Amino acid sequence: MIQTVDPDVIVIGGGPAGSTAATLLAQVGHRVHLFERETFPRFHIGESLIPCTYEVFARTGLLARLKDSHFVKKYSVQFVSDTGKVSAPFFFTQYKPVESSQTWQVRRADFDLMLLDHAKESGVQVFEKHRVLEALFEGDQCVGVRVQNETTGEERTVRAKVVIDGSGQSSVLIDRLKLRQWDEELKKAAVWTYFKNAWRDDGENGGATSVIQTEGKRGWFWYIPLHDNITSVGVVSDYTHLFKNRTKDLGELFAEEVDRCPGVKARIEGAERCDQFRAAKEYSYRAKQAAGNGWVLVGDAYGFLDPLYSSGVLLAVKSGSLAADAVHQGLTTGDLTQTTLGAWEPEYVLGMERMRKLVVAYYKGMNFGKLIMKHPETKNDITDLLMGDLFRAELDITLEKVDAMLQEMPEQPAMA
Repeated sequence: MIQTVDPDVIVIGGGPAGSTAATLLAQVGHRVHLFERETFPRFHIGESLIPCTYEVFARTGLLARLKDSHFVKKYSVQFVSDTGKVSAPFFFTQYKPVESSQTWQVRRADFDLMLLDHAKESGVQVFEKHRVLEALFEGDQCVGVRVQNETTGEERTVRAKVVIDGSGQSSVLIDRLKLRQWDEELKKAAVWTYFKNAWRDDGENGGATSVIQTEGKRGWFWYIPLHDNITSVGVVSDYTHLFKNRTKDLGELFAEEVDRCPGVKARIEGAERCDQFRAAKEYSYRAKQAAGNGWVLVGDAYGFLDPLYSSGVLLAVKSGSLAADAVHQGLTTGDLTQTTLGAWEPEYVLGMERMRKLVVAYYKGMNFGKLIMKHPETKNDITDLLMGDLFRAELDITLEKVDAMLQEMPEQPAMA
């Protein structure tokens, strides 16, 4: 039955950002309606979590479910050179021996369903198979949405004091308001699939994410062990390298890249591909602003960086958490202006930019081992950044040293 009382908050999209914001707002007593165009579980990419997601999961109350889940525990990351040389495993707990240094590798269909179910149990009214057709404005104030029930075709208008757009890269608001800014320095693309019975390491390193360079450092593969003995394997490179003047068959393209990557080729030899090939192209962007009068963008609806250091889910749930606090403040005081609803944006952008600097440095061929040899005091900061500890101003001292080393490098990037 459709509830006739208008909510305080409408959330568009049931992914990690939307579910997190909705959960936190419902937990403090606000009426929240969440509209999701699909039915969960549904496929999504972005499977490797990093340790600093722990804080948000603890806050929402999801942590106990994750600890009891079937997801593969992730204790480490590993890097493999373009010649197949394997680095020593990088164990998070060696640098921070605390519970929050262990995280998970997740099948997003299961993980996102877990978050959405938790939102329902927290008091969020969830409407699946409901597509938001448009956000409604009175002047420059967002006042609700027009939504369609995908099963019955019925359309209706729902009003709210605040609309939070967590609808992912196809954001309802970002293009309507002409806010999307593409990242011209990160014009990457990816092709990926899944294998059963692919190689994985023994012991705690069996859950490691591996970053494996292709020959000539033209790109890199992610290699993520999931539960049920499934491994996610995908290649990332410049869009022009992957798709310009090359076959349009994703399987052939993927096979060619595997042939150029000894580190992956050996790992999937004898494994069985168990899913289709998928692709994503030129996906790095950011909105000009995260909020306006009566509306907020969170997660991929605000921006997406790059899959390199697995920051996607962290940035999604962090933005959802920060935005929920701002919306709660606005609802409590009655101030639903951009100033209040977007108060979290400067801190968030600084954190996102810190991760972006590490991503760009990797694509330019920077050797972080050489940085640490030259500046040993940077080791802990680099470690913190890679674990997702992005929101501390003192980290900028280390990032200035990253910038300085990049200035000393030849202009031609290693990963062209």
